[in-house]
Amino acid sequence: MSTTTYGVGGESGTAAAATKTITGNGNVTDLFTKLLVAQIRNQDPTSPTDPSQMVNQLTQLSQMESLQALSQQGAAQASLLSSLQMLSLGAQVGSTVQVQAAQLRLDDKPVQTSFTLPSNSGKTQLVLTGSDGVEQRIDIGKRGVGSNSYTLDPKALGLTAGSYQVRIENDIGQVVPLELIATITGVRLAGNGQALVQLGSLGEYAPGAITQFNGRPATQS
Repeated sequence: MSTTTYGVGGESGTAAAATKTITGNGNVTDLFTKLLVAQIRNQDPTSPTDPSQMVNQLTQLSQMESLQALSQQGAAQASLLSSLQMLSLGAQVGSTVQVQAAQLRLDDKPVQTSFTLPSNSGKTQLVLTGSDGVEQRIDIGKRGVGSNSYTLDPKALGLTAGSYQVRIENDIGQVVPLELIATITGVRLAGNGQALVQLGSLGEYAPGAITQFNGRPATQS
């Protein structure tokens, strides 16, 4: 006659084996269901399951199913939004935009920039920090309150090609956000599902960094 050995909480060796068998299954609800069935089948007949525990387990199962359904619905909606964003941004390829940027890649081509000063600045500086940590300050002169523009010409300034952190500082050392004015050359979907806007050689930027769409240049007849 065979003997079934029960462990802590009334779980038999068969139940433990069932637990090991179902570990690693991708569906959490299926795993919970199989574990619950295994526990019921292998519980100690001399110590039946507490009815209140059974009710709690069924409640947890229902909650888990609801959470799984919400998770699947959220993933589907996120995928749909990513697709719609890609389509919307793809239609803007060729358009000129303004993008707030803390870094950019330079080659030998001039870059149009824009910034807004909160007050008049007697000495405004464009600060670039290369990948080597070397900081270069370019004096762009007196600037008035409000919107200002500046053409960054790497060749004229003797800047080597590469990636730079960039910012604007006014005469009291206050940092002002810098915006790049460039044309969207493409849109790419990153591995995490986020869309990235390509601005030619300047690099890739998140759509949230776009501050203004300026449209496409007029076609010359």
